[in-house]
Amino acid sequence: MICKCFGGKRFGKRSESKGMQRMTETLYEYVALGGIVMVPILLCAVLALAIIFERLWNLRRQRWFEADLLETLEHLLHERKLPEATTLCKRHDSLMTRLILVALLNADRSRWEIKELIEDQGRQEAPVLERYLTTLGTIASIAPFLGLLGTVLGFLRVFEVLSEQAGNTNAVMLSAGIHNALITTAAGLCVAIPTLVAYNYFARRAEGLILESERISLRLLNILKR
Repeated sequence: MICKCFGGKRFGKRSESKGMQRMTETLYEYVALGGIVMVPILLCAVLALAIIFERLWNLRRQRWFEADLLETLEHLLHERKLPEATTLCKRHDSLMTRLILVALLNADRSRWEIKELIEDQGRQEAPVLERYLTTLGTIASIAPFLGLLGTVLGFLRVFEVLSEQAGNTNAVMLSAGIHNALITTAAGLCVAIPTLVAYNYFARRAEGLILESERISLRLLNILKR
């Protein structure tokens, strides 16, 4: 019984290894059949994936908002310890502290003037949070066109072969040529669709972080001007 169990595990691992190998071989075949246009499509896929992982890491809420720090700042403002609060913000540089610092450094101004300064600082912070999103949007835009270009080039090759072998073509040859030509379109869409979804998600995420930072800054401004 034990031997059967271990034998089953070994068989399962072997089957899984063969499945991965077969999948890898199929992927290489598709890349080869797609032609030269598959190279920029794959580069777009790799670049988009790298940007997605980088944005997922850098747009974490924990990176921009520290609950303990915010609680300490609120406590200092309640006690009117503005120099200590200013020093703390300078020591912990982040989106939130930079907006709060604007309020602290302009504490002698009116509430509305400080609010406008905070909003202006938020607009200046937007490019930091939206870094690489333009590249992500460009990839989402050009990937389908690269796929379409590959398909057009594939059809040109098919018609060239058909013209050279007039009278000797058959349905199998024709369908194989069309199949190969459509591979790049499918590849381009497979890259563009998730990239576009990621672009929209990160754009909303960046906007949400800025708005939340402004809300926190205005809340502290109310404490400051109480």
